[in-house]
Amino acid sequence: TNQNPQFTSVFLDLSGCDWPLARDSDLSSVTCGSLVKLLNTRHNVRLHSHDVKYGSGSGQQSVTGVDAADDANSYWQIRGKPGRPCTRGTPIKCGQHVRFTHMKTARNLHSHHFSSPLSSNQEVSAFGERGEGDDLDVWAVQCDGEHWERDDSVRLKHVGTDVFLAVTGETYGHPIRGQREVHGMSVPGPHGLWRTMEGVFIQPSAEPMRHDEL
Repeated sequence: TNQNPQFTSVFLDLSGCDWPLARDSDLSSVTCGSLVKLLNTRHNVRLHSHDVKYGSGSGQQSVTGVDAADDANSYWQIRGKPGRPCTRGTPIKCGQHVRFTHMKTARNLHSHHFSSPLSSNQEVSAFGERGEGDDLDVWAVQCDGEHWERDDSVRLKHVGTDVFLAVTGETYGHPIRGQREVHGMSVPGPHGLWRTMEGVFIQPSAEPMRHDEL
């Protein structure tokens, strides 16, 4: 698969890491191209992935929730749908369809009709190569108002199968001991609320602003 030019350019831009801290007054909306950590507000864990495959189901790269706030494997870049890139720095609208690409492995947050290993809900994995997977990488941002605001608790609904990204509390053993299972649930309950935390937020002017240390 050819590497997506937009995806590459954003990751090259991040190598400088010498921008001023972003204050709440600098930018209130979550924007296309931003690199963020997503906190599950019910369980206080951040959405995480790593080059560890599921031992069941699809056998794809696992997605979990972790307690640590400073783990670099919890950064995800917000991007447009396949073939429909969003413009860097534009606010994400409530209801907009987006992809979340894992920074370290360049695979996309993904779901499909496999059972998750611990709870037997729907499996959530990281899929694709160099930022490109398929149509099952697309998620709808459900929030109130016009745009996804950085302080909002939002739901992420999987467009292809209508499940919600969630954490309920099941915990893995070896080799990812203590990490929580992330899965898709058919109902939009309290286990599926997410808020942006640390990250690099791209301003509408396309200048990146840091919210916290990378």
